Amino acid sequence: MSDVKVYDCVIVGAGPAGLAAALYTARDRLSTLVLEKFYPGGQIANTDRIENYPGIEQIDGPGLIGRMQSQAENFGAEIKTGCNVTGLRKLPDGNIELQCDEDKHIARVVILSPGSDYRKLGVPGEAEFRNAGAGVSYCGTCDAPFFRGKHVVAVGGGNTAVEETLHLLKFAEKVTLVHRRDQFRATKVLVEELLEQEKNGKLVVKYDSIVTAVQGDKKVGSVRLRNVKTSAEDDCSCDGIFIFIGMVPSTQFLKGFVELTENGFIRCDCGYLRTSVPGVFTAGDCRVGAAMQLATASADGVVAAMMLKQYLRDSSWWNEPVSDTLQPGGW
Repeated sequence: MSDVKVYDCVIVGAGPAGLAAALYTARDRLSTLVLEKFYPGGQIANTDRIENYPGIEQIDGPGLIGRMQSQAENFGAEIKTGCNVTGLRKLPDGNIELQCDEDKHIARVVILSPGSDYRKLGVPGEAEFRNAGAGVSYCGTCDAPFFRGKHVVAVGGGNTAVEETLHLLKFAEKVTLVHRRDQFRATKVLVEELLEQEKNGKLVVKYDSIVTAVQGDKKVGSVRLRNVKTSAEDDCSCDGIFIFIGMVPSTQFLKGFVELTENGFIRCDCGYLRTSVPGVFTAGDCRVGAAMQLATASADGVVAAMMLKQYLRDSSWWNEPVSDTLQPGGW
């Protein structure tokens, strides 16, 4: 392994969190390598319009990611695409080895930002119309303003689904909420707030129902619904569909290396973004407590990049509890 370069920082994932981290580490003159399985951007690369990133009134996903990538590379970060990280291990000298297809990379510090993906319905038409411009969305906070005054269908029954549906109701003229059970799994106070909206006619709840197809021409025009108890089917006309049935973190390759939740999210302390393995930080939608927003993922990358400098200066810091006296800006 003597001929393998040891990077100060290797970042797994070139989404907003990974690219933001790379900008900061490279700008601090830390040798930085970013490993990306597909291409930079993650979910954001498929977004045709972003309006809630601070300081930028409107931009498309590829445009923003292109800027972030160029910015990191201009400071010296190396970005390697088509690299599927299959495993990591801690070496006796404290460094971390990353297995990437047939290659191996060595890092003093690793930032895990492989991201996550929205859980899909897996029905005909979903992939075809998968962006807010065509009518399929997975984020009400991101895309609700694009459906102002329109009728949309929402799918789900947990806390996120109810909260996002409440947000949709601030913009849409009408929301039809489809839930496969006969009662919600969300907390009682959220459900009560939601059902209040039925009184003004803006909300219709379809219990015991599932979406079996998303239909339309160039844009969503309706969804096919089936009652799971009676098997009766009918079409629901709408201008779009919001799917809120959970997230799937891209962390399968980390099993046995860092501590994960039952759902596969990386456990960490949310202040310093330290994982269960010294020298391994996490950032973005793959971690517990993530807000699943572009701005917060980018912020996570910045936090992880700043915190890792403390570890490089003094590895014993890793075992110290989160402190309100630590001043990252002064490092």
